[in-house]
Amino acid sequence: MADWLQPELTRVAFCWRLDRRDGISLGFTGHDHDLVVDGMTYAAAPGMVPSAVTREAGFAVETLNVAGALTHDRISATDLDAGRWDGAAVRLFAVDWGDPDGGSVALARGEIGDVATRDGAFQAELRGPTAVLERPVVERTSPECRAELGDRRCRVDMAGRVVMSVIAGVTDAQTVSVQDDGGRAHRWTGGRIRWLDGAGSGLSSEIAWSEAGTLFLRDPPPLGTVVGDRVELTEGCDRSLATCSARFGNAANFRGEPHLPGNDLLTRYPGE
Repeated sequence: MADWLQPELTRVAFCWRLDRRDGISLGFTGHDHDLVVDGMTYAAAPGMVPSAVTREAGFAVETLNVAGALTHDRISATDLDAGRWDGAAVRLFAVDWGDPDGGSVALARGEIGDVATRDGAFQAELRGPTAVLERPVVERTSPECRAELGDRRCRVDMAGRVVMSVIAGVTDAQTVSVQDDGGRAHRWTGGRIRWLDGAGSGLSSEIAWSEAGTLFLRDPPPLGTVVGDRVELTEGCDRSLATCSARFGNAANFRGEPHLPGNDLLTRYPGE
């Protein structure tokens, strides 16, 4: 145990480090003044408190609730609703606020799960490392490919399949057009669009369908989009064997079972 925890009167301060998926790292502390720990400033957020922290030996799924007021500029209801904090890596630890670099005590780590906001406050669930044990161990069979285009199982080279473009028009909340459609029909279907400008900078949406430079998004962008915003377009795939073979020449790495009999086989009757 750390020496600074031994005296009867201690100077304990909780600290949170959050690493968002967009590459931004933020630090907060429950102390009433900012603390600098290992060169990183942890902003004072006195209204942010964790639930009871328990440490157990075993494989039980660990969860921890962190609640706080939306009083700090770096935590806003807009960002929470937009999903900027979803899946962020979190590390909770304690330090001596009189000597922040004198050592820390790790309390919990994991990633942010469910987030809720109400009456100017937020509550976030921190899911520990054992949460991965709830995921399926073996994949289910499917006629479609289960790999993501360009990942280590797919192995398609993504060079030239990610391009920069500009929003040329906005038809409605889920329909936009871009200046460069790549000159290939349905190139972006199943891909992603990531905003590089505007209020939604860093956020991305899945493209449900594309045709002649027009993109139909699966969900409306959380913070909207305007003409002139720069975006990054990532080519997509409809996950079919035909597309994998003809368009990408990658049938050898197809991760699906297109010829496996389905449930309809059980309804067939033998001929007379």
